[in-house]
Amino acid sequence: MFGTILSVIFTLLLTYIIWRLASVPLVARLARRRVVLGVDLVLCAFFWISRSFAHDAVGRLAIAADFVAMILLATVFLVSVAVLAVDLFTAFGLLFRNRAPSWRGWAVLAGLALSIIALVQGFRAPAVSNYEIRLRGLPPDLDGTVLVGVSDMHLGTLLGARWLEDRLVQVAALKPDLVVLLGDIYEGHGRPSPELLEPWRRLSPPFGVWFVPGNHEMHGGGAGIDGLLAELGIHVLHEKWAQIRPGLILAGVDDLGRHRPSEANENPIGRALAGRPEGATVLLSHSPLMAEKAAGAGVGLMLSGHTHGGQIWPFGWLLRTRYPAVAGLVEVQGMPLIVGRGTGTWGPRMRLWHRGEILRITLRAS
Repeated sequence: MFGTILSVIFTLLLTYIIWRLASVPLVARLARRRVVLGVDLVLCAFFWISRSFAHDAVGRLAIAADFVAMILLATVFLVSVAVLAVDLFTAFGLLFRNRAPSWRGWAVLAGLALSIIALVQGFRAPAVSNYEIRLRGLPPDLDGTVLVGVSDMHLGTLLGARWLEDRLVQVAALKPDLVVLLGDIYEGHGRPSPELLEPWRRLSPPFGVWFVPGNHEMHGGGAGIDGLLAELGIHVLHEKWAQIRPGLILAGVDDLGRHRPSEANENPIGRALAGRPEGATVLLSHSPLMAEKAAGAGVGLMLSGHTHGGQIWPFGWLLRTRYPAVAGLVEVQGMPLIVGRGTGTWGPRMRLWHRGEILRITLRAS
């Protein structure tokens, strides 16, 4: 169903671009309408076929088709945003009648340029963002503890074993005391392959590696992922806490985005924190939701992902209507909330404007 929705959106956006492109003087002189329409039909057919058959298939051809289809989707989106901006400014050609057609051509070029920038950013190694957070109740002997967080890797066909190996080298170089995985580490379409599991054994920070599931790990109920990670020595926090050192508690909740509005009275954060001992509490939550409840429950720091920082502009503007933060550090009722931009990408291997991110957080005793 989701693939069908994407295909319909792609078809509508591409048809809109082709319709407006036909009015550009240079295109009208060099290409017949049949040619322009033929390009539209070929690209739409390719996208529908790749989403219907190649997305869940295996093999290099299927992976390449899926990769190209996702790049096409993002490119068509960015071009359509640029063309729509010109159409709105000119009231769809009612204003600036002589210049509007040429401006549409420039808008197409601008959209293509943005797509190239996004593609370059998507292939760059994630940046390391450094934070220093003072935690109430953190014992002096734990002052300077280094926590490294990754989220939204979306390991699968498009981001594979070699990419994972490079990220683990990056993480190890930060010399973490503990590593937290903030969900959507795997794409979630079936059981992860061994080459996407075994490399995790190389991470051995003193305080361990800890994981909370995201919405992609919850596909199909998340069956099997807990056991696979436990075999690798990764600790899973399903709405529970663990005292990793006296005075430092790590708590985790399953993806909060799965709760419907009718379940507003549900309190997964309360369940995850119930009965915890005294000390500084760090809450891991894939989605940056219910931050007020976390602050009210005495959490000292909340870490999340899920938003990808918007990944491709201007989606970040839409996300701000739902989440207290899309990326970076904010305070919610005095509690620091850090939302990572995501270490990998979902769908197209593209990011506009910021590249992926690994969090390095130094905990300080207050």
